[in-house]
Parts: sequence; C-alpha cells; structure tokens
Amino acid sequence: MVVLGATGGTGRATVDTALRAGHAVTAVVRREGALPPAPGLVVAVLPDPTDVDRLTRVVADHDAVISALGPTARGPVTLCTDAVRATLAAMRATGVRRLVAVSAHGAAESRDRSLYSVALWASVAHKMRDKESMEALIRASDTDWTIVRPAALRDRAPTGRYRTGPDLRIGLTSAVSRTDLADFLVREALTPAYLRATPRIAA
Repeated sequence: MVVLGATGGTGRATVDTALRAGHAVTAVVRREGALPPAPGLVVAVLPDPTDVDRLTRVVADHDAVISALGPTARGPVTLCTDAVRATLAAMRATGVRRLVAVSAHGAAESRDRSLYSVALWASVAHKMRDKESMEALIRASDTDWTIVRPAALRDRAPTGRYRTGPDLRIGLTSAVSRTDLADFLVREALTPAYLRATPRIAA
C-alpha cells in the first residue's frame, strides 16, 4: 500500500501499523531521511505531492492508497485538495482503485450545530474548507473510496477499542488516538467495510 503524508503523526502511525501487520508499504515523503529504514518499507521522496507523473510511478503496482495528508500551515491551504487531485489522476493512469482518505468530522454534511463542529470551524476553518474540497473530488471519482472522519486526534498508545460508523455520535470531548485511527485505516484499505462511505471514528 501507498501512504501519503507519511511523516505526519497519523501517517507515521499508519506506516508503523501496516509494517507490524506484515504489509509492504511505500511511504511518500518530501525529503530524504524523513523516515528510518525498516523491513518491508520503501520510501518514495516526492518534494511536490502534486507531481502527477512521479505519483503515477509511485502508485503503480500497489493495491491501495491511504491519504493521511494534513496541512500544518496557518491561513488558507489547498494541500489536501491539490495532492488528492494528483493522486486520483495517478490512480486512473495505473488502474489502482482503492483509496482511503483521512478527512475530519465536521466536513461537508457532517457539519452540524453541535459544539464540536462549531468549535472546530471557529479554530481551523481554512483546513476544513480544504478537507471539504478534497472530499468533493474523491466523491466524484470512480475509485473505490472511503473517507474517514475522525474525532479529535490524540497521540496515545493504541487500545484497539474504538467505534466507527457513518452516523456515530461525536461530542465536544470525543477523540481517538492516531494509533487506533491508523489501525482502522490499514484494515479498511485492505478489507473494506465502508466502501464509498464516510465513517466516523472515535474512542
């Protein structure tokens, strides 16, 4: 499987989880030396995540793509949208169909009047708009997609105890560890339970 955003918190957890499960992983990073070598790991250096030609070479011959992209910059951003647009083009060119992308609860139709959504949009509206644009591209594609909408992410040890579902209730204090999210992403990429759906996940 290919993991985009492999040096972020969720991306690293996803790479580690997949490798521990015995899967071969190609991790897409922006610079040399960003990830230490490991058995089963191929590191693909891609300074520009919107480079369709290079992405096409990376994606070829893989069974799934997991996007754990997440911008860290302040202000308006289009990283998720632009990178996923390029990824979808690469997938079309190579015939790779399975895509699992991390979005956020509160995007698109999951945005509601709850305190969680209100607080999220008040603090990171620019990132949420990027996630919504990304989701629209994925939904319009002919890939076998799953868009995962986690509650707030925490850097904690894995528990293996988490809840998922398209209508899962997310409250102001809802959260999930990046490691548990990673476990779900890897499982979902290879054994889809939510094909062309938007499951939420929380502890």
